[in-house]
Amino acid sequence: MLPVVALVGRPNVGKSTLFNALTGTRDALVADEPGLTRDRQYGYGQYGETRFIVIDTGGLVESPRGVEEPMARQTLRAIEEADQVVLIVDGQEGLANRDRFVGELLRRSGRPVTIAVNKCEGREAALAVAEFHALGLGEPLALSAAHRQGIDDLLDRVLAGWETAEPPVADDAAEAIRVCVVGRPNVGKSTLINRLVGEDRLVAFDQPGTTRDTVQVPFERDGQAYLLFDTAGVRRRARIGEGIEKFSVIKTLQAIDSSHVVIGVLDARDSVAEQDATLLGIVAERGRALVIAVNKWDHVAAEQRELIREQLAERLRFLDFAPLHFISALHGSGVGEMMDSVRRAWAAAMRDMPTPELTRILEAAIVRHQPPLVRGRRIRLRYAHQGGRNPPFIVVHGSQAERTPEDYRRYLVNCFRQAFDLAGTPVRTEFRTESNPFAGRRNVLTPRQRRTRERTQRHTRR
Repeated sequence: MLPVVALVGRPNVGKSTLFNALTGTRDALVADEPGLTRDRQYGYGQYGETRFIVIDTGGLVESPRGVEEPMARQTLRAIEEADQVVLIVDGQEGLANRDRFVGELLRRSGRPVTIAVNKCEGREAALAVAEFHALGLGEPLALSAAHRQGIDDLLDRVLAGWETAEPPVADDAAEAIRVCVVGRPNVGKSTLINRLVGEDRLVAFDQPGTTRDTVQVPFERDGQAYLLFDTAGVRRRARIGEGIEKFSVIKTLQAIDSSHVVIGVLDARDSVAEQDATLLGIVAERGRALVIAVNKWDHVAAEQRELIREQLAERLRFLDFAPLHFISALHGSGVGEMMDSVRRAWAAAMRDMPTPELTRILEAAIVRHQPPLVRGRRIRLRYAHQGGRNPPFIVVHGSQAERTPEDYRRYLVNCFRQAFDLAGTPVRTEFRTESNPFAGRRNVLTPRQRRTRERTQRHTRR
């Protein structure tokens, strides 16, 4: 499974800035003011071939009061969840007693700790880290999260010995389609899996939080092997309590990353909430194929059905690639059609797209709708090839290709999606500008320049 890295330290040392640098996002709020981060913030990072999960935490203080108390509990949970802990200190302010307090707490935790001395831009590394040896937690590393300096050295140490691996599965399930079932608590995830396997394999009870960990369930349908991941319900961070739920977010993120297809389960008796959109947005961001199942459809009145349809159209419009099914996990209605979509989404995510065929589709799309002019010059897109699968990754080459506007990129993605039947999976693209073969060579004319010069010389001779 993916390694988990927790960022901890006293307030205002740059934890959220480092979180954003590691995840390549701006998900964590950053400002020159202590105490902005109160809940745990989870994100994905990748370094080389190794993927990992990173947790941003609130600042730790020795005698927490008021809002600092729940902040401290959140941070302690993050330390428990972590495989590696990064203790962030401020290289400009130097070693403080508050750093010593956090260092002692981490020493007692038993977790592997790396000291990251932040805000060291423009300073000699050896001098910047010297006083932090006193924490007794190993060799400190100098970095600047804001300037992305020293990040590689930090990750080399923190991720040493970790290799992103496929999830452990039984030998007979090695070729199985891995399907992760996610959703808020009590939407019917375990009931759905029981319906699929035809037995009470999982505990299903009308109480949130019944599932406490990610459970793997192999089964076969129409000759195809599947491995189902039942996950704990993910609720808003403000409602995540002590004890059994503390690991649920980590396990769900790991299961999403390990899967081929994700079934996002919603409750037809409830509204389509912000946390539904956030969770399914994470699935799309990770490039996983997605099928949306609105469960308990047989229990709602016509007015509620219309309301749910409107909310789906409004709040999940960014997931228009995902097929939508209205089901009853308890009685089985709509479940067969949902699994047909799962198999098609998996096939789409793993589809091979030959370069000649991709290029033919690209050329046909250009004939129907020319790329726009940029700075007075026409964008010329010449050919396309496949750069990866799960999700499908298409690389388009041409002149000024990187300047292709977003709306034209979406147009091309829709053309590829329709031609190759890529329903159910995100499609990623990259537009690469071809290098000028004459760049850097002096006194060498392009063919067009040569023809122009010859015409000019003939005219001059006349």
